[in-house]
Amino acid sequence: MGWVRLTLQGSALTSSVITPAVMVNGWRVPSHYGENVIPVHAGPTRIDVSCQWLIKFGEATLETQVPAGGQVTAFYAAPWHQLSRGAIGYEKQTRPGALGFCVMLAVIAVAVAAAFLLPNL
Repeated sequence: MGWVRLTLQGSALTSSVITPAVMVNGWRVPSHYGENVIPVHAGPTRIDVSCQWLIKFGEATLETQVPAGGQVTAFYAAPWHQLSRGAIGYEKQTRPGALGFCVMLAVIAVAVAAAFLLPNL
């Protein structure tokens, strides 16, 4: 036996109201934001994490080797928007998709400004 210490970075306020889904070796395991200690058999282990809102997004996979009686520490960060993949690794992760999120906000701001300014010209 061994353990996977998976930290789901963020919270319901900063990432998504719905907690990301975690699958270990093809089995869905209960999870929450923060550290999740998951008992697993020693040996090769596959960790799949994804988010769900209107569509499934933020998929990330980590294949690792869990030592007998040992543990593997992993971190998952959900993306800023639904068009990016998530990030998973052995160290704290940055949230992917920040540039796309900023561009999307800029386009919305320009559209709103145009809607209010163009009729007055």
